[in-house]
Amino acid sequence: MFEEKIMDIGEDVKPLNSSDTKVDPAVPASLTWQRKIDSDVKAPREFNLSVKEIFQLAPVGIRLWFLCREEAAKGRLAFIDPFSKHSVTSSHGVPLGGIGAGSIGRSFKGEFQRWQLFPPKCEDEPVLANQFSAFVSRANGKKYSSVLCPRNPKLDKQDSESGIGSWDWNLKGDKSTYHALYPRSWTMYEGEPDPELRIVCRQVSPFIPHNYKESSFPVSVFTFTLHNLGNTTADVTLLFTWANSVGGDSEFSGGHYNSKITMNDGVQGVLLHHKTANGLPSLSYAISAQATDGVSVSACPFFIVSGKQDGITAKDMWQAVKENGSFDHLKASEASMQSDHGSSIGAAVAASVTVLPGESRIVTFSLAWDCPEVQFPSGKIYSRRYTKFYGNNGDAAAQIAHDAILGHSQWESWIEDWQRPILEDKRLPAWYPVTLFNELYYLNSGGTLWTDGSSPVHSLAGVREKKFSLDKSQLGLKNDIDVPHQNDTAVSVLEKMASTLEELHASTTSNSAFGTKLLEEGEENIGHFLYLEGIEYRMWNTYDVHFYASFALVMLFPKLELSIQRDFAAAVMLHDPTKVKTLSEGQWVQRKVLGAVPHDLGINDPWFEVNGYTLHNTDRWKDLNPKFVLQVYRDVVATGDKKFASAVWPSVYVAMAYMAQFDKDGDGMIENEGFPDQTYDTWSASGVSAYCGGLWVAALQAASALARVVGDKNSQDYFWSKFQKAKVVYEKKLWNGSYFNYDNSGSQYSSTIQADQLAGQWYARASGLLPIVDEDKARTALEKVYNYNVMKIKDGKRGAVNGMHPNGKVDTASMQSREIWSGVTYALSATMIQEGLVEMAFQTASGIYEAAWSETGLGYSFQTPESWNTVDEYRSLTYMRPLAIWAMQWALTKTSQKQEQLGLEPEQQEPELEPSSSMKHDIGFSRVSRLLSLPNEASAKSTLQTLFDYTCRRMMS
Repeated sequence: MFEEKIMDIGEDVKPLNSSDTKVDPAVPASLTWQRKIDSDVKAPREFNLSVKEIFQLAPVGIRLWFLCREEAAKGRLAFIDPFSKHSVTSSHGVPLGGIGAGSIGRSFKGEFQRWQLFPPKCEDEPVLANQFSAFVSRANGKKYSSVLCPRNPKLDKQDSESGIGSWDWNLKGDKSTYHALYPRSWTMYEGEPDPELRIVCRQVSPFIPHNYKESSFPVSVFTFTLHNLGNTTADVTLLFTWANSVGGDSEFSGGHYNSKITMNDGVQGVLLHHKTANGLPSLSYAISAQATDGVSVSACPFFIVSGKQDGITAKDMWQAVKENGSFDHLKASEASMQSDHGSSIGAAVAASVTVLPGESRIVTFSLAWDCPEVQFPSGKIYSRRYTKFYGNNGDAAAQIAHDAILGHSQWESWIEDWQRPILEDKRLPAWYPVTLFNELYYLNSGGTLWTDGSSPVHSLAGVREKKFSLDKSQLGLKNDIDVPHQNDTAVSVLEKMASTLEELHASTTSNSAFGTKLLEEGEENIGHFLYLEGIEYRMWNTYDVHFYASFALVMLFPKLELSIQRDFAAAVMLHDPTKVKTLSEGQWVQRKVLGAVPHDLGINDPWFEVNGYTLHNTDRWKDLNPKFVLQVYRDVVATGDKKFASAVWPSVYVAMAYMAQFDKDGDGMIENEGFPDQTYDTWSASGVSAYCGGLWVAALQAASALARVVGDKNSQDYFWSKFQKAKVVYEKKLWNGSYFNYDNSGSQYSSTIQADQLAGQWYARASGLLPIVDEDKARTALEKVYNYNVMKIKDGKRGAVNGMHPNGKVDTASMQSREIWSGVTYALSATMIQEGLVEMAFQTASGIYEAAWSETGLGYSFQTPESWNTVDEYRSLTYMRPLAIWAMQWALTKTSQKQEQLGLEPEQQEPELEPSSSMKHDIGFSRVSRLLSLPNEASAKSTLQTLFDYTCRRMMS
């Protein structure tokens, strides 16, 4: 199908101006992910450990159990908690909202679920009162009514007399189809509930590449197109109901209230004020619809979803619309009523319209929420990005909902302009563009947080023992702080607290991973960006995984990608000697040492307390520092931002110097140390390894190229010479004639065929650098991986297994060696594309589509896991790494022109080095390296721990 690489597709789309593209909301995109609403969903099966792995990981499991209990007692989170059960479903669809302002999931059946308004907290269960419904009354006397969602079996437990169980749940769904292409979806109700009425609901959220304003908004718009296929006039009322809930028990905690809103441009609705339980911030929703010519809007601000509270019941509300087509005759109190403890309240907005035979009408609803602050267990409070445009007073939901109704057509035009060229490229297999766009759901649903870039405010919880006073005379506060703003005492007190606490913590801000301090005067502060490694793996910006996922950000939101890299550049220079206990060995080690790239930016106090991951001492990991250098250079190539290059160059130099200590024999190549010291954190390597060794070789070349960008000629030449030396060692020690061995330790697993063995080659090529291995060797190795790791697993319909023995048997050295990692398979496919093996690449990646996204797959759609094994058991649903499909798109685009424009094309010949200059630079580099060397910390394990570990290993062997 492909005779050459696809070039110039998916180029940067910069929607800075209005688009003239007109989009019909009733017509789905040309390619979409589709399901019938009544589709049976396949329940995902979670992985099980083998007996060998149970003994192998038993010490870790016991220490992790104690860690989870200890952290819970402090009101904090452990980085993973496998002992707490969570709900697993498989009917997910396109989620709601932009980026970093919270997320609400929605199933393809129509249920609102997977609530992530306070990350990393995730409430999976649907709130069943949140629904769209349709009521139709025809001139011939026929009437139809139904919730536009099949009845959930859990409704049997609801009060069917007066609660939502009394509504008309008549939708079968066998004739209705859901279409998804993130960030849009279309639900086409064909003849349901009225057999002569077609209803199309188009859902859109502001996920707009290269747009850093609207993309931050917490809102979605639902446009209904009603087409009357009958011979009689149809009076149609669409109903939007919403419970005052954020998912979970907070719905019943009491103190919530609702109120009507009327705004300009015919936008009307209800505000729902939620007083969140368990110390979480308050939140407000706005549900609204627009009254236009022929469309009338009415609202019911308050009804009882469940509980014994007095008031209009859910049944009363439903009957009012069913009988009258609106709430105009409903005797509802205009006064706000608070919900009682144990009761749940809701609100509803109805839009009514008459549709003549053969005609179509459009009705538009919106849902917005406003939770302007994010508070971490440390007590630090940050403002979300969207507050730069709507303020952080918590009263913006109505305005956001209004603006979305008026502006969503422009959003959709921008989205259409971005997606159409890829959708229409006939050279691509049909599954690829659909999966490419839908995997972006994670940038919304991955616990994403996007701050406004300002320093945090500190609550009293974060002050702890420190003494302070609000007396301005001691702290030199502003003179006008004593004057209440319009007699608002609260504002005055808050200003005093903010100023005092800011002064108190001013010194600690400098000891953080805030990359904003690397910005030059006049450079835009786009804010800080966080996303979780996974819903179950609750670490922010896990860097070894971001290495794969980052292609999505650098292609679509490059300013956010640079923000992350600045944060990690700042973190390289951070030293935190606080002792933490590793779960693998039970040793006490420093949290983070100078020169080491952190595994993550933290959990409970991001930027200030990095490395929330404590399974291993990641200061000794061999992949993090090379990955930092490679990503930085790739991002310079992608953006052309030389100011960024200069700002992070010192951190790159230090990161490279830090790694010198892991070259034990002085041959220029780093060695793994016999424990899982890289992203495969249960899979050990010893000596020179294909994965880490390749990353190191590529990083040396990237460091040389970056030195060239910043004008550091000595470093450029120095790293180039080290690259040439390491490249020879890498091939000599690992190449066996058909692929690169897993490592050179000589163990029974050394000859394993690793799917990810060419990770260094992948990134070098992706950055426009010279290949780190010969082209023929790369192609031969990739063909070996394809024939063994891919095609020997269910005929290539599951992706690439991580490890495969040359005899065709899966490597069972560890849990991870026998797993298939979705993101790694996408990265492998990108590598194949770069080496000209395009057909092979799409066949390899199609296995991930078959497993995760196809109708006959494993039920992973919109929750792609980190991995599954050869018996179709998943590990870690809703994970970051599958965003690596955008590495395939990167490989399909042309980067050489960008390189040439920047003057970054790689050196074709080794530069001539002056011996004296080289020796002088080597002395300086070695001196820095020695200063960064890790101490030989003695084991802090107790005798009991040592005995336990020994016993487990003996039993395992």
